[in-house]
Amino acid sequence: MLIIPAIDLKDGKCVRLQQGAMETATVFSDDPAAMAERWLKHGARRLHVVDLNGAAAGRPKNEGAIRAIATAVGGKIPVQLGGGVRDLDTIEQLLDSGISYVIVGTAAVKTPGFLHDACTAFAGHILVALDAKDGKVAVDGWSKMTGHQVADLAKKFQDYGVEAIIYTDIGRDGMLTGINIEATVALARVLTVPVIASGGITGLEDIKALCEVEREGIVAAITGRAVYEGKLDFAAAQKLADQLSKKD
Repeated sequence: MLIIPAIDLKDGKCVRLQQGAMETATVFSDDPAAMAERWLKHGARRLHVVDLNGAAAGRPKNEGAIRAIATAVGGKIPVQLGGGVRDLDTIEQLLDSGISYVIVGTAAVKTPGFLHDACTAFAGHILVALDAKDGKVAVDGWSKMTGHQVADLAKKFQDYGVEAIIYTDIGRDGMLTGINIEATVALARVLTVPVIASGGITGLEDIKALCEVEREGIVAAITGRAVYEGKLDFAAAQKLADQLSKKD
C-alpha cells in the first residue's frame, strides 16, 4: 500500500480545502517546491498534485509551481497531477515538464472521447479521478453533481486503458472523518485496474483498514489535511503500510 501525500495548489501556494470548497482554503506553505522536498525526505514514493485554480478554470493555472515541484523531486519519485486537463496538448506539456501521470477528471465525464484519445496517445500515463457523493459523480471542482453512477463510469474508463482510478468520497474529503472503506471496496471489486483511495484519512486506523482490503485492488491512499495538521505522521503511516503489506 502506497501512501501518497497531496499538494493542492491555489494561487501558487499549498492549501487544503474542506469538501472541495475554495472559500475554505487553509494555506500550509508558500513554497510548493519546498513542500515536495519535505515529503521526499519523509520517504514519499509518489506525490499527488492538484491545480485547484486549473480545475475551476478548465486549464492549468499554477504552471510555475508545477514546474518547481517536478524540478524539486528531479525524477526521484513520480508525480501525478490533475486540475484543468481538458486537451491532449496540455497532457503533452505536463509530461514534458516532468510529471509522470496526468489525472483527468471532469473532462473524462463530459467528453469521454477525449479520455479515450488520451489513453491511446499517452498509454501508461493517464489516471482518472472520480469524485462522488452517495455513489454519484461530481464534476467542475465538485461544484456540480451528475446522474452518473461511479461504478458505471469507472468500468467504461477501464476499458479505455486508464492506469488507475482515483476515488474520492467528497463528503469526507478534508473533514478528517475517516475514509469511506465500504464504497472504495465496492468500486475496486468491479474493476481490474487499481484503485487509489482518497478523502477523509484521519489516522493510522484508516491506513490499517485500507491495508486490510488491499487485496481487493486498492493499491494506494492519498492523504492531505491529516498529515499537514499533524494528525497523521506520514513516515509512520508508510511504515505501517509496508509492514502490513509484507504480512499478506
